[in-house]
Amino acid sequence: MVELSALDWLVLGGFFVLLIGVVWMSMRQREKDTADYFLAGRNAGWLVIGASIFASNIGSEHLVGLSGAGAQSGMAMAHWELQSWIILLLGWVFVPFYWSSKVYTMPEFLERRYNSASRTFLSVISLVSYVLTKVAVTVYAGGIAFKTILGIDTIWGIDFFWISAVGLVLITGLYTVLGGMKAIMWTSVLQTPVLIIGSVVILVVGLDKVGGWTEVERLNDANMHLIRAATDSEFPWPGVIFGSFIIGFWYWCTDQYIVQRVLSAKGIKEARRGAMFAGYLKLLPVFIFLVPGMIAYALNAKGIIHYDSADQAFPTLVSELLPSGVKGIVIGGLVAALMSSLASLFNSSATLFTIDFYKKFKPESTELHLLRVGRIATIVIVLLGLLWIPVMSLIADVLYEYLQSVQSLIAPGIAAVFFLGLISKRITAAAGYIGLVSGFIMGMIRLVLLPFRDDIQGTSIAWITDMNWLYFCILLFVLVSAIMVVVSLFTKQCDDEKLQGLTFGSISKSQWSEMRAGLDKWDYIHTAGILAITAFIYIRFW
Repeated sequence: MVELSALDWLVLGGFFVLLIGVVWMSMRQREKDTADYFLAGRNAGWLVIGASIFASNIGSEHLVGLSGAGAQSGMAMAHWELQSWIILLLGWVFVPFYWSSKVYTMPEFLERRYNSASRTFLSVISLVSYVLTKVAVTVYAGGIAFKTILGIDTIWGIDFFWISAVGLVLITGLYTVLGGMKAIMWTSVLQTPVLIIGSVVILVVGLDKVGGWTEVERLNDANMHLIRAATDSEFPWPGVIFGSFIIGFWYWCTDQYIVQRVLSAKGIKEARRGAMFAGYLKLLPVFIFLVPGMIAYALNAKGIIHYDSADQAFPTLVSELLPSGVKGIVIGGLVAALMSSLASLFNSSATLFTIDFYKKFKPESTELHLLRVGRIATIVIVLLGLLWIPVMSLIADVLYEYLQSVQSLIAPGIAAVFFLGLISKRITAAAGYIGLVSGFIMGMIRLVLLPFRDDIQGTSIAWITDMNWLYFCILLFVLVSAIMVVVSLFTKQCDDEKLQGLTFGSISKSQWSEMRAGLDKWDYIHTAGILAITAFIYIRFW
C-alpha cells in the first residue's frame, strides 16, 4: 500500500488539470474528416509521433509487470525492450510504403498488395484481439494496479477495482471520442515526461539505498545475463534472438496500434524522425522499469524492504523509498501509461472498424458521416471493454498464463505475409491470403491445446504444447513462409501495375525522391547512435 500525502494528491490533481487543458486545446481544432479524427490530419511532427509511439507501447505491464520480471528473472525480459533497431526498420524501410500509399490501416495496405479477402481477414483478427486482449487486459491490469498500490479495498461499499477500472475507461474514452488522434498524440507529449521522470526517481533513489550498481550486480548474480542456454525452458538464446525479432517485427512494423502513429506524419521525413525519437525512448524501459525490479530484489535480499511476490516489487519501492510529492509523480506516471495505451487502442480499433468495414461496404458515405461512425465506433469499443471486465475477473488466472504466448501465435503469420509481400513481387494474392489464414489456424491450434497439455501427454500431438513458445513462434514463421512460396509457384502473379510502389522491386522514382527528402547527416548519426547503444547493452550484459 502506498500512503499518499496531501502534496501527492496535489501533484496528481495538477497532472489531471494539465491533461484536461491539453485535451481541450485539441478539441478546439474540430475534425473536418476521417483523416483529422483518425490520423490527426496527417500533420503530426516527429516529437508527437515519437512520444505517442512510446506512450502507446508503455502500459501497466511495464511499470508493474516488467519490474516484477526484473525482480524474478533479471535481464531475461530485456530483449523485448531492446527493439529500438526494429523501430528504425519502421522508419527507414516501411514508412515509405505505408505513408506514400496514403492508407489509413494496415489491412487496407494488404488489400493494395494482395486482395480484399486479406484485408477483411486481418481486420477481423486485429479487432477481436484488440477488444478481447489488449483493451480488456489493460483495463483489468489498471484496476488491479490501482487497488494494490493505493491499498483501497472499497469506497461506499463498492470494490475499488471496479471504481478505478471503470473510471479509467470512461475518462480515457471521453477524450478519445471528443479529441480523436490529435488529443491522443498531444496528451502523449504530456504523459511521456511524467512517466519517465517518475520512473527515473525510483531508479536513482533505489540505487542510492542499495549501495550502488555493484551491489545490484553482486546480489542478482546469474540473473544479470541477457543470453541464456539453448536448453533454458523459458528463454533459450536462439528462441530469444529470432523469436523476439518475429514478434517485434509484427508489433512495430505491421500492427495498426503502432503504425497508425507514423501514418499521421506530415511527410516521410517527419515519420522517419518520429520513429528515431521513439527508438531512443524505447531504450529507457530496461533502465527505468526492469532495473528497478532488480534493485528491489537486492534491497529485499539485504532486508531493507520486503515484498511477498515479484509483482509487488514496484509498489513496494514506491511506498517505502519515495518522499511526499514524488509518490504523486510516480502514480501520475502509472495513470499516464494506462491512459495512453488505452486511448491508442480505442482509436485504432475504431479506425479498423470505420475504414475496413463500414466504408468498404458503404463507399458512398460522406466524410462527415464516417466521422460520426468513427466516434460511435469508439464509444462501442469503450463499452465492450467495460463489459469484458467481469469475464476477465473470472478467467484472469488462466488468461495471464497464456497472454505472453498469444502474441507469439498471432505474430508469425502476419509478419511472414508483410515481409515476403514487400521483398518479392512473385508472392501472389492467393499466397498472401492463404498465409494469413494458415498462420492463424496453426497458432490457434496450439492456443486451444495448451489448457489440455497434461491430458495429451504421450500422444502424437504432445509436441505442439511441449515445444518452447519461442521455438514454436519461429517454426510458425518458417511454415507460413514455405506455404506462401509454394502457393505462389502455382497461382497467378499480380500485375506489375497493381504492385507499383508496393514492393522493394517496384519503388518509383518519386518514392525514392520522397524517401531521400530531408535526409541529412543527423539522420545517420542518430541511427548509428541508437544501434551503438543497443549493441553496448547486449555486450555489457551478455
